Amino acid sequence: MTDQPKVINQPKCSSCGGDRFTKDDSRGELICNKCGLVMEQDEIDTTPEWRAFDSVQQSKRTRTGAPLTFTKHDKGISTEIGKGLEELYKVSVKKRAQYYRLRKWNKRLTKSKDRNLSYSLSELARQVSYLGLPKSVHEEVGRLYEKAVTKGLVRGRSMESIITALIYAVAREEGSPRTLSELSAASGIEKREIGRAYRYVARELGIRILPAAAEEYIPRFSSLLGLSGTVQAKAKEILAVAVDEEITSGKGPTGVAAAALYIAAVLEGEKRTQRDIADVVGVTEVTIRNRYKDLVEKLGIEEEVERKANENEKSKAAAAAN
Repeated sequence: MTDQPKVINQPKCSSCGGDRFTKDDSRGELICNKCGLVMEQDEIDTTPEWRAFDSVQQSKRTRTGAPLTFTKHDKGISTEIGKGLEELYKVSVKKRAQYYRLRKWNKRLTKSKDRNLSYSLSELARQVSYLGLPKSVHEEVGRLYEKAVTKGLVRGRSMESIITALIYAVAREEGSPRTLSELSAASGIEKREIGRAYRYVARELGIRILPAAAEEYIPRFSSLLGLSGTVQAKAKEILAVAVDEEITSGKGPTGVAAAALYIAAVLEGEKRTQRDIADVVGVTEVTIRNRYKDLVEKLGIEEEVERKANENEKSKAAAAAN
C-alpha cells in the first residue's frame, strides 16, 4: 500500500498562481492542485532503501551513528585512537610504534577549544545530574557554553561559574528553576559569584529571561518535603489568587512559594514547621513568616489557618498521649 500524497504549501504556481500543491513521494513530483502543472520532478528520495520490522533489525541495518549533541565537545562525531595505553598491547609488536605515534599526534592536534569543552562539559554533566535537570536543559546549556567559548567569554573567568550561570538561566527558561543555594551547593561557588557571572553572560549572549514564577517551585519543593498532591494543588490555588490580587509583586518567588506550601500544608492537615520548609527551600524562617503574614491577611484566611493549626496541634497531642 503506497502512502497518500501530501498536500503542502509552496510559492505560487508559475502557470495559474495557485498556492496549494501535492507532493507525490512515489513519483518524486510536486503538482499544482489547481492546474495540474508539475512544478518539480525527479526529486531525490532520502529515505532508506531497506525496511526494518523491529528495533534490532533497525540497529543492524542503519548506517548512521547517534544524532549530533552539544553535550559532547566533538558533538559525538570525532574519532579517537585508542582509549588508553592498555590498548597499545592489543596491537602487534611491529605496529606499536606507529600506533603510539598516531595517538600522540592526535592529541597534539586537538585544539585548545576542544580541550576546554572536553573538561567543562564533563563538569556540566556532573552538575546536571546533581540537580536532576532534564536533557533539554543539558543540551541547551552545552550549546550556549560553546557559543560563550567561541566569543571568548570564558577567558579570564572561572569555567565553573559560567556553566553554573548558564544552568541557572536555562533551567528558569525551561520551567525547571533551581535556587541559587542549590546551584551553589552543586558547583561549590558562592551565590554572589554565580549572580555576577549570570549578569555577564546574559548581557553578552543576549539572554532575556523573565523572573521565575513562584508556582514553578511548588512541585519540586513539595516533593522534597514529602507533601501530597492535594497540598500542591492547594498551594497553587493560593498562589493563583495571590497573583490576581498582586500580593506577590516585588517578592522573591522562593519565599512566596514556601509560604504558600506552609499554609496549604496546615489547611490539609500535613503540617510542616517553618524551619523544615526553610531548610529545604533555602530561605530564612523570617522570610517565610513575613510572606505568610502577607498572604493570610490579604487573602482573608488568617482565622481559618489559625483554627486549623490549633486543631492539628490538639490531634497531634492526643495521638501522643495515646
